[in-house]
This record gives sequence, C-alpha cells and structure tokens, in this order.
Amino acid sequence: MATASMQPELKGVVIISLPPPDHPNEGKTVCAAFTVRGGGGGSVQQQQRQQLPQQQQQIPNPNPRRPFLSRRRARLRKATAILFVSAVALAIWHWTPYSGFDSRPNEDDDDSKVGVYTLYPKYGNNYHGPVEDKPALKLGAFVDRDTTRNNVPPATSTSSSTAFTIQGNVYPDGLYYVSMLIGNPPKAYHLDVDTGSDLTWIQCDAPCRSCAKGPHALYKPKKSQLVSCMEPMCVSVQAGDGYECTSTSEQCDYEIEYADHGSSMGVLARDNIRVLLTNGSIVRTNFVFGCAYDQQGSLAVSPAVTDGVLGLSSSQVSLPSQLASQGLTKNVIGHCIAGDERDERDERGGGYMFFGNDLVPVWGMTWVPMLGKPAMKLYYVGNANMKLGNRPLVADDLKNKLGGVVFDSGSSFTYLTQTAYSAFVSAVKENLFGGGLVQDLSDTTLPLCWRARHPIRSIADVKPFFKPLTLDFGGNPWLIKTKQFDIPPEGYLVISSQSNVCLGILNGSEVNNGATNIIGDISLQGHLIVYDNAKNQIGWAHADCHKPPNKIKAFPFFV
Repeated sequence: MATASMQPELKGVVIISLPPPDHPNEGKTVCAAFTVRGGGGGSVQQQQRQQLPQQQQQIPNPNPRRPFLSRRRARLRKATAILFVSAVALAIWHWTPYSGFDSRPNEDDDDSKVGVYTLYPKYGNNYHGPVEDKPALKLGAFVDRDTTRNNVPPATSTSSSTAFTIQGNVYPDGLYYVSMLIGNPPKAYHLDVDTGSDLTWIQCDAPCRSCAKGPHALYKPKKSQLVSCMEPMCVSVQAGDGYECTSTSEQCDYEIEYADHGSSMGVLARDNIRVLLTNGSIVRTNFVFGCAYDQQGSLAVSPAVTDGVLGLSSSQVSLPSQLASQGLTKNVIGHCIAGDERDERDERGGGYMFFGNDLVPVWGMTWVPMLGKPAMKLYYVGNANMKLGNRPLVADDLKNKLGGVVFDSGSSFTYLTQTAYSAFVSAVKENLFGGGLVQDLSDTTLPLCWRARHPIRSIADVKPFFKPLTLDFGGNPWLIKTKQFDIPPEGYLVISSQSNVCLGILNGSEVNNGATNIIGDISLQGHLIVYDNAKNQIGWAHADCHKPPNKIKAFPFFV
C-alpha cells in the first residue's frame, strides 16, 4: 500500500471557452491545468502528499497485478496525450482568424496597438424620402480667410493601428457616423465619417449662433483650449492670404463650405481623446478639432442625428494625420462597407474601418497612385475609361473627357461628370429596352426609378437587366488584367420604399466644377478601400465586409 501511494499520478484538463454572443471582443480562452501527485519526492510534492486526507492515502491500487513498468508507460501515454491536446488547442486558438482578410504580419504582436470604436447610420431607419431632402454629398472646402507661413512638423510612423466596426447602410440610412468620447471627463459625440473633409468639427457652445439640435449637448470649450492663430495647425484651415494674425492670444477661425451648399464656421480647439487598445492599454492624446458655432444649410436642420463631421482626408489637420504625427499610427486609412442587400446570414450594411497599415492585406490588392499630392487633399486618382458590361461608354480617344475620379466615403451616392453620366444613362436605358421595366416618374426617391409588373423586393429580382460598371485605370501592358474597379449592379442600384429600382449614380455636373467623378458609399460597398497617405496610393479588393480582419480580436472603442 505504501508503494502505491508513492507512485506519481499525472492529471490534467484543457478547457476552451468561447466568447459570449453579446461580447465577442472577449475572445476565446484556453486554460490548461495539470496536477502531479506522489512520485519522485520534490519538496512541493512531499507537502501535497502530507496534506492529503488519511483515507485518500490508503486507497488500494485498482489493478494490483499490473507491472510497474506498464503503469509507468500508461502514465507516460496519458501525459503525452494531454500535452498533445493542449498544443492542438493552443494552435487552433492562435491560428484561427477572427474573420476576413489575412493581414500583414506584425513584427511584434504583443505590442500591437489596436483601438476600436463603432460607426452608426446618420439617418433614422424611418427615412424614405427623396435623396434631395438629405445631404448625400460632402466634399468640404475651407473658405478663403487667410494663411500663416508656418509648417506642420513631419509625421512619424509606427506599426500601430486603430480599428473599429461600422453599422448602417447606404439607403435609407445614408451616411455613417462614429461615436467618440472627447474631453475630460469624456463625453460622447456622433460624427459623420468623411474622407472628403479635412477638419473634424463638433457643434459648440461658444456660444452657438446657429446649431442643429443633435443627439448630445453642445461641446463647451474653455478659453485655454482654443488654438492660437499663430500655431502651425492653423495653416491647414486657411485657404487664402488675407487673414491677419498679430498675437498669440488671437483664436484660429475657420469656415467650411460643402458641396451640398451647407457650411460650418467656428474656431479651432484642442482637447483629449483616450484610445483603448486591444492589448489592454489606454493612450490619452490631444487632438485639434473645430468648435463649430455657426451651421448653415443642411447642417442646421433639426433634429440632427450627428454632432459634427469626422474629417479623414490627407490634410495635416485630419484625425488620421494627427495620430500619425504623434507616432500612434501610420497615415493609412481603410474601410470596408457591407452591401445593403441581406446576405445568407440575414445581415445588411455595416462593415469596418481602420487607421494604420497593420490590417492591410499582403496580397490581392489593386493599387493606383494618388495624384496632385501634396496640394490635393482629396483622394484623387485621375482619369479612368468606363465600360458598362463590355461596352465602352466613350471611345478611347475621348477618355479624358470623362473626368478624373475621387473616392469619397462622405457621399452616399456616386456622381459622374455630365459626359460620363449621359453616356452611362443612355447605355442603361438601351439595355432595359423591352425588358419589362418602366420608368416611374411618380417615385422621387432618386432622379431615375423603374417599376416592374410586380413589386421589386431586392436587387436580385432585377439584376439580370443591369450590367456591371467598370472603371479601367490602365496598367502595364504585360499584365493579363489592367487596374480595374468593378461596380456590380448592387453598387449603383437601390430599392425604394415604393418597391421600385432606382439608379444610385447621379449627375455630378455641379460637383467640383463638373470635372470630377465622385465614387460614393453605394459603389464602395463590398470593397476594402485603403488610402495609403504614407505611399500616396489607393488600393482596393473585393471583400466580405461583414468579416473584419483576423487581427481584430476585440472591439473596444474610444473612451
């Protein structure tokens, strides 16, 4: 009996727990526990044996006839099996992606900084009115006030990233907004996400001259938080040479006019934003934004679902540029907007967005250079030939008349120049001739809507009547496929509240002097779009935008 009590016994258990459905950010948990009792006489083992109750020490050997060597081999096999199961479980946990694209390998995963926050739709789900009744186009530009001659310090770069999930859809919700907590103590503000705007601004009680009634109380700045007109950051919000600044005590004024004829006026302020990272740490940093006390046009309409705009252009005053200049991220922006059509999981809309290059896929991306840098702050990529199906909209020698292309997440719909729009609509109508779809002039959701013999429930019902639109940016002649951006029918059609199908590509003859094609959210659906300001290039790839990159293991947010 004494010999049996001295024999080592290895017991172990491996527990794999999945995250609760309402908290996917908690991730998977793998626990492995092993206990050794008896055996070769280590001091801890001796102490454990002494702590066993007397009756447990006298338990007889259940198989007294088994040779000692056989029992030892059995225990070895048992220990090996437990260790093997543990290794497999840990490997599965480590290598199973959260979902989405394979991202760039991180050289230091333990120090990877990824903060996460959430986007929501700007407009309520009950909105079904005409597109003209809501601002579907941004492209903000600073009004000529003045400029100083200081330069903004060059941005530094790190391997960190921030990332967040997106909620909402193109129609009927419209644009998207991010919920951010700003100030000390932090307060929540909802901001429209807009790659076509430079400055992030919040409606402000300075006092407010004209503000929409938003979801939160107006931001109240302190005098010490106002940015001086002599600070370098003030350069980015001035558009001319007439502004005079004679004292460091003078505030930095700005005024922005948007393509939908709305405007915002205010002063620059500086306050805290705290970023919760996926490695568990919190970084608190200052950033400069607009304290907007005078909104006009569409921005003054109440009630408003947002408190301001999140500027994501390549300007030095944009939030990504500020984070990059502080060494928190590289100046790279990516977003992936899911389609409005419900998928096999009964999901629609949503997606994800990130700052930094850690989540950019290693392969599968098509890249084109940004043009006009550094003067051009919008994401402009030059001219592209256009085809509807296999039919070019214009001849190759007339491609330059189609206009250049800008990618803009601040526009709900896509806008083409007069030449491109006329050719596109003509081709669409020719394809629809005799197909059973009739234009419905009573449906004012969008300028062109068609009805069928039966109510249209989804784009799939009418997809055979429409062909994909392709933007061809050329490429090396030895490549099999040139650099193309493909827009399927889901990328330019919407189903109205009257069960008609409407064209989500609009006439942009009055946008940016009518010389630019604006690729808005409707045509960005189903694509991962990356704006790499560090390398001055824009890339894209088809993606399931319901599945974030596999490096996003948790979804905290700005706090």
